[in-house]
Amino acid sequence: MAEKFTRYDTAEYLKTDTDMAAYLDACLEEAGDDPAFIAHALGVIARARGMSQLARDTGLARENLYKALSSDGNPEFGTILKVIRALGLKLHVRSA
Repeated sequence: MAEKFTRYDTAEYLKTDTDMAAYLDACLEEAGDDPAFIAHALGVIARARGMSQLARDTGLARENLYKALSSDGNPEFGTILKVIRALGLKLHVRSA
């Protein structure tokens, strides 16, 4: 009998605000100097929350959000801040 596999999607496992915040925190820790990694992580959280609602909350087009928050995207910092705020998250800074 042939085995069936499905593609793993992190967004399916981000159920609570705490899950999403912990995921983003871990991604920020792991990203190093890779801004695309952070943009992709925000995209995963956005898909878990609902991209259409995020588009309404940010005032940005849904298609533009998908593009900006993909692993190939290069969003402006202002877009990142809008997305983080609309997701109900906050960035915190601490000394390295």
